[in-house]
Amino acid sequence: MRCFLLSTASTRRCARPLLLLALSTPGALLAQSPADAPADSLEARMQQVRTLATDGQRSEAITQYTALLAEHPGNSDLLLARGRTYAWDGQYAAAEADLQQVVQKSPTYADAWSALGDLYRWSDRPQQAADAYAQWVALAPDSAAAHIARGRALRDQGQIAAARADFDAAEALGADPAEILSLRDSLLPRMANPDVAAADGYRWSASAGWSHTRFSGNRQSWNDADLSLRRYFKRGSLGLEMLRADHFNTSDIAWALDGYTPLWSRAYANLRYQHGPSSGVLPRQSWRVEVFQGVGSGWELSASVDHLRFSGDTEFYGIGVGRYSGNWYGRYKLQHVPGVGSGSWSHRVLLRNYYRGDADNYLEVSVSSGRSTDVDRFGSLVRDNNASLGVAWRHQFAPNWGFKLGAGYADDDGGFDEQRVSASIYTRW
Repeated sequence: MRCFLLSTASTRRCARPLLLLALSTPGALLAQSPADAPADSLEARMQQVRTLATDGQRSEAITQYTALLAEHPGNSDLLLARGRTYAWDGQYAAAEADLQQVVQKSPTYADAWSALGDLYRWSDRPQQAADAYAQWVALAPDSAAAHIARGRALRDQGQIAAARADFDAAEALGADPAEILSLRDSLLPRMANPDVAAADGYRWSASAGWSHTRFSGNRQSWNDADLSLRRYFKRGSLGLEMLRADHFNTSDIAWALDGYTPLWSRAYANLRYQHGPSSGVLPRQSWRVEVFQGVGSGWELSASVDHLRFSGDTEFYGIGVGRYSGNWYGRYKLQHVPGVGSGSWSHRVLLRNYYRGDADNYLEVSVSSGRSTDVDRFGSLVRDNNASLGVAWRHQFAPNWGFKLGAGYADDDGGFDEQRVSASIYTRW
């Protein structure tokens, strides 16, 4: 299904495009048509072709529109009708050719800009879609549908603040409050790790972090540090990380590539590879594959495999379920390590609140137990705790600067109590 935006109605009608074509009347198109308005006989013939399209006979409808254009060369209404039909049929190049003719000949024809924006959005060209919809907004500034359409295209580009402004404008112009609520909800971060999601207008980010773990008894404290550089792409991101661990009077450095990429509808994956020293406190090699799949309304399922190589190999298999609700995100993850007997299972529950409604500012708390890699900031050290509690605060204090503070406590399975503190600084450009 695709959404058809009819500017003359000043409302958004979202249904099957062919049904919308049937609902639209010749008068709706002619209301903004240029001086070359067709005669009554042409209107009747166009309605017959619309009926063909409504019945699912798109190829025949396109053939008849082409015949009518041979009789009425350059007629804007015919070009618009055929261009939309091409677009619905997935023939985007032909659709663009027709619709570009209309807007070049009649730049004040609002319906043509609406159709051109739809074409670009359906063919995954959000910048061009936003530009076309902007023309529609300029011609019909009081149209809630025009603001909603442009807001969707801006959201597709990751321009969250601009998209929110359009949705707010649509609400002020009388759009359905329930629809606006759903659109605003769609602007919230929809990733288990919001720190890897692209922010408005930024293509690079960097961070530096440090953590200190103190133990009860006579075990020496640990100090960890990390640096990262991440590049955001139109779809996904890739980070380069340097990790340093200072444990038991031994210092090790490892390097990692950490990528997030979209897959199919409502699905994305985290792929990570880390290379460390030949021997030491960090693994020689580790990798992770985790796939996330959105289901239902606000739910997200996941499945993961982690592989660690020290002197031997260890694998973790995990499944998770997450839930997005307004500014809240919650997740439960279960991991299993085959062949290690007791302590082979781990449980982790995380609750996060995006207190400003964006991915940059949040508070989170996590509770876990058992053998896991997830509770470690490096994601590559095996930890086995009877119980662990962590809290974190992420805050953006300037457009391109932010920080994250964390603290935690764990009852280590080896009989030690742990107290952890951590701090990170973020920048982007």
